[in-house]
Amino acid sequence: MSLNSNVELAARLSIAPMMDWTDRHCRYLHRLLSGQTLLYTEMVTSPALVRGGALHLLDHHPSEHPVALQLGGSDPAELAEAARIGAEAGYDEINLNVGCPSDRVQSGRFGAVLMEHSALVASCVAAMRRAVDVEVTVKCRIGVDDQDPQVALPEFLAHIVGAGCERVTVHARKAWLQGLSPKENRDIPPLDYEIVKQMKGLFPNLHISINGGITSLDQANAFLDAGLDGVMIGRSAYHNPADILSQADRRVFGTGNDTTPEAAVELMLPYVDAHIEGGGRLNQITRHMMGLFAGRPGARIWRRLLSEQASAPSADRQVLLDALDAMQTLAAAQEAV
Repeated sequence: MSLNSNVELAARLSIAPMMDWTDRHCRYLHRLLSGQTLLYTEMVTSPALVRGGALHLLDHHPSEHPVALQLGGSDPAELAEAARIGAEAGYDEINLNVGCPSDRVQSGRFGAVLMEHSALVASCVAAMRRAVDVEVTVKCRIGVDDQDPQVALPEFLAHIVGAGCERVTVHARKAWLQGLSPKENRDIPPLDYEIVKQMKGLFPNLHISINGGITSLDQANAFLDAGLDGVMIGRSAYHNPADILSQADRRVFGTGNDTTPEAAVELMLPYVDAHIEGGGRLNQITRHMMGLFAGRPGARIWRRLLSEQASAPSADRQVLLDALDAMQTLAAAQEAV
């Protein structure tokens, strides 16, 4: 089986690219919880790679695979070069961001504003595909501002399919480029899951993943059962990774066993040691582990101890072990009452 087909299988469930969240430490933790799920980087801009030489943004651990690099940009030649750099760095997929609504992204003429420039997006996709052997994919919205999604979305998809894009993730909300903040754009525009399902009927050969407001594997499986090819989950997987990721291999991919969050903590220890020995700080890792025991007895003391102790210059693996022990002791005491 080719690498690309492995990535396509992994795209049955993926974790959304999220700025300031899905860095390499987050992805390492997520991979410990699920061996199958497709992981994404934070968005990296093509100017940062091509003009800025910020190759450190591509750092990732070999265990993260399958892992995709998300790029932001709108210049076909520059995106092609950034895609080439990403593919040479070992990423299994290059994804183009056509969904981010932030002011900074708009001013650079990339992100969600590109929904209004589908021919340009198609040129970008075609240029990137010529530059790399790995798959080039797109993540988009259903439309922006006053666009009618019933018109704009199929037109957009037709353009990128014509350019050779075979896989797309659709965030099932409009983006309002004027009047709403990026945070508000994640919640206020209403979700329209039905139009994404309609697109699968219009483009049966296009691998379509749905994104937006999905908070459980029950929801994810319902979308897969309805005929969509994949589901992308964002904030819920970050804030409650055990409920989503630790059961994903069994419930979504039909393989393997659940991974407990306790086991994930133990497996993180060598990674923590290596990071600290390399000059890193513990809280750069533990900030992604706050929700590991969400909803479980003792979760509050786990979060409190990590918050209070992981930022100390001398903090090391012992902080994790002490927090785990305190949480388990409290949980056992509550169970005994």
